[in-house]
Amino acid sequence: MADLAVVPQQPSTTTTGWDALRDEPGPDTVRCLGLYAKLSAGVCVVTALDATGRPTGMTVSALTSLSARPPLVLACLRGGSRTLTALRAQGAFAVSLLTVDQEAVAERFADSAVPPALRFADIPVRHVLGLPVLSDALAWSVCLVEDIRRYGDHHAVVGRVMAVDVNGGRPLLWHDRAFHTLTGPHEG
Repeated sequence: MADLAVVPQQPSTTTTGWDALRDEPGPDTVRCLGLYAKLSAGVCVVTALDATGRPTGMTVSALTSLSARPPLVLACLRGGSRTLTALRAQGAFAVSLLTVDQEAVAERFADSAVPPALRFADIPVRHVLGLPVLSDALAWSVCLVEDIRRYGDHHAVVGRVMAVDVNGGRPLLWHDRAFHTLTGPHEG
């Protein structure tokens, strides 16, 4: 029990209106990041075109399907990122799901010190509906921005899928602050 955060007892809700669930200050950032590290997620690169028409992109592990009809995905992007700025301005973005062989690609697109032009250097890219997708990706989609909402230090971006392609291979996964892949016979 030494790992539990002890919270001081609060006054009764009948006397002060205090709501234990809503008014609790919550755990600190380090504890939350520890929880988030235990989530397993596929790794993808979100790309867009900046105001000058040049590609920009970033690694994202918070991507999920949102709806099949209409086809919607939800991606969470760090506030202030060049990619978020670009997709907000252009109203469109692409998502490339990475394979286990693309760990170096994930690292490059995650490194904020690497300028956008160098992120794409020597990486096979094709343009679909005007947006860059990584040619060797496990799967990709091109999306129109449906909605963007800020939540804390990230923005939830909802995209309407306009084009999609699915290839074979094993996905690159992110868990416990490290890259992983699925094990077993499934390749598909």
